[in-house]
Amino acid sequence: MLDLLNQGMRKWLGVALAVIVLDHLTKFWISSALGYQEAIPVLPFFSLVLVHNTGAAFSFLADAGGWQRWFFITVGIVATVVIVRLLKRHTHQPRLAFALALVLGGALGNVIDRVVLGHVVDFLYFHYKSFAWPAFNVADSAITVGAALLIWDSLRGKHVSENKP
Repeated sequence: MLDLLNQGMRKWLGVALAVIVLDHLTKFWISSALGYQEAIPVLPFFSLVLVHNTGAAFSFLADAGGWQRWFFITVGIVATVVIVRLLKRHTHQPRLAFALALVLGGALGNVIDRVVLGHVVDFLYFHYKSFAWPAFNVADSAITVGAALLIWDSLRGKHVSENKP
């Protein structure tokens, strides 16, 4: 537990916490402002819409009968443990640690929704003519950006750490 309190870990856990706070503030705001499935057009290709997702990405397994809630909570908790361990090992690799912190914050943001609400609140909706991207949220965005950074980081090759312990 003391390893989680070192300065490097505090910084990255702070990033994850910032993602969680921003995610839940925006979810609270949209849930207070809109009725379920109500949409507010913002741009010709973007709307705010309140939807509840009981599944995973793109509503995968949304109609699975309820077991998926506990499955995705378990996956989120396991992912949290793995990511925290990775963060402990790579605290001094800023790109990698930032990417992991984004994924951690996003995963926990959605796990909190699943535990408390039984579903994830989604509200960012991009569409154009007959094309529509499934609604998503700040946590999903953080996971996506973090995953993209992890891929980019892995393609860049060996890591150079300025402050190896």
